[in-house]
Amino acid sequence: MNPPRVLFLCTGNSARSQMAEALLRKHGGDRFEVHSAGLAPQEINPYTRRVLAESGLDMAGQSAKGLEVYLDKLHFGYLITVCANAETRCPVFPGMGVRLHWPFDDPAAVVGSDAEKLTAFRRVRDQIEARILAWLRELTV
Repeated sequence: MNPPRVLFLCTGNSARSQMAEALLRKHGGDRFEVHSAGLAPQEINPYTRRVLAESGLDMAGQSAKGLEVYLDKLHFGYLITVCANAETRCPVFPGMGVRLHWPFDDPAAVVGSDAEKLTAFRRVRDQIEARILAWLRELTV
C-alpha cells in the first residue's frame, strides 16, 4: 500500500512550506510521501536553507514549485496550508483529501539585521516542527 501524500501549500514555497516538507520527511519517515508548493513560487529563501541545515536537513536539489505541478495530477491524502493567503486562495480540486490549516508567521517578512531575520526563521522552523510532531502523535492515537 502506498503511503498517503501530503502537500504543504504556501504563497511562495520559499520558507514555511519548504520547512514543513523537510521536517515531515525527517519525522514521518516513510509513512508519507511529502511535497510542497506555492501559489506564486519564488526562489527558496537562503535563511530557509540555513535553518534547516542547522537541523541537519540538506536542501540540495530542492526547488520552489507551483501548485500547477500537482493540480489534477496527484491525489493528496492531506493538503496543509501554512499561511492565511494560501488558505483563502487555494482552490478546491479533485483528488484532495483532508484539508488542514496551520498558520505560521512569515519569517521572510521580518525586516532587520541578519541576526533578527535568522531568529525569525528559527522560531518559525521550531513552531512548524512542534506542530508536525503533535500531528504525528494525533494520527497514532
